[in-house]
Amino acid sequence: MNENRNVKIRVRNLSKVFGSQPKKALEMRDQGLKRPEILDKTGQTLGLSNIDFDVYEGELLVIMGLSGSGKSTLIRCLNRLIEPTEGEIVIDGEDIPQLDDKALLECRRRHFSMVFQNFALFPHRTVQQNAEFGLEIRGVEKEERTRVARNALHQVGLDGWEDAYPNQLSGGMQQRVGLARALANDSTVLLMDEAFSALDPLIRGDMQQELLELQHRMQKTTVFITHDLDEAINIGDRIILLKDGEIVQIGTPEEILTQPADDYVARFTEGVDMSKILTAEHAMRPVRATAREEDGPRTTLHKMSENGLDSIWVTNRERKLLGLAEVNAVEQAAKEGKDSIRDIMTQDFRSVGPEEPLHNLFAMFSDKSFPIAVVDADKRLQGVVIKGTVLDELAQAGEK
Repeated sequence: MNENRNVKIRVRNLSKVFGSQPKKALEMRDQGLKRPEILDKTGQTLGLSNIDFDVYEGELLVIMGLSGSGKSTLIRCLNRLIEPTEGEIVIDGEDIPQLDDKALLECRRRHFSMVFQNFALFPHRTVQQNAEFGLEIRGVEKEERTRVARNALHQVGLDGWEDAYPNQLSGGMQQRVGLARALANDSTVLLMDEAFSALDPLIRGDMQQELLELQHRMQKTTVFITHDLDEAINIGDRIILLKDGEIVQIGTPEEILTQPADDYVARFTEGVDMSKILTAEHAMRPVRATAREEDGPRTTLHKMSENGLDSIWVTNRERKLLGLAEVNAVEQAAKEGKDSIRDIMTQDFRSVGPEEPLHNLFAMFSDKSFPIAVVDADKRLQGVVIKGTVLDELAQAGEK
């Protein structure tokens, strides 16, 4: 899916040892010992080991794992809040571990903004002043930073709250301020460390949707840390799953759920509602026959008879979906000697895009049992979904 996308961050052979003898710990790692054995023999903690991955321009990449898996260590290594023990972290051609202090500070200002779990707002500053803070320390003129911060607050839906203080805001609104501050800095990469974990479930779900909408509008390269699989599936373009400081699997949410790399991943994903993961594209079947808008009733009846259909999709020459013709209406049009089926098409059917989750499709099936049309962004007919194939797809997913 990423063949034509530019790599924004390239991470290779990244490792982090916590302790005073990192070289000894890495030597044991290279001999095949794992984190618990290294800790037992040396007292050194192997926080990360041989981490390799890319982050693509405009991607929302989720890094997830249980407590102690190394996910927060990893995100802090990206901007060197934690010093890596070995490895490369290259962003736009700069190898971050090789930068001196001055170059590192400039790299952070240019490339990285961070949103934390605990909001990290200044209680004595207003919403506006909090949103301006990063610009202020960079020496941006007052008028300009006011304009930029107000625009960022508008992006996250906080118009009218500029003069409020953090203690006057709900948790979700406070996190929006933190997000606005990050957006105002106009860095190329947004780092979000368990950013929504402190919020209650309803607000958390709202913030996930807010983030997806922002991502759609701004195409900001984002690395998001979470321990919550549902959150990762909901927002991630791809997911990196960590265990004991090592990458277990990298893939799209669908790949993680339907093609787990090992038993650990399979156990990790047990109990996920597959109807919210699988899409119309998974259950879609080819269209056996279509009628063109210029077809007469008798031509249309012939196509329906040959393919055993009691209704047929009507398209133009570019395969754009125009309507649905039912056999009774077509037969009546033939008796009346009509030249075209344009006037007898019905719009009483449902169509969805290929990415529509299967759980949304059940309520769409009409009493007439028409299939659901699957169309692309240009309304071209891609396939159809019938109720039985939805159930079959879910049954097969449950057996995997």
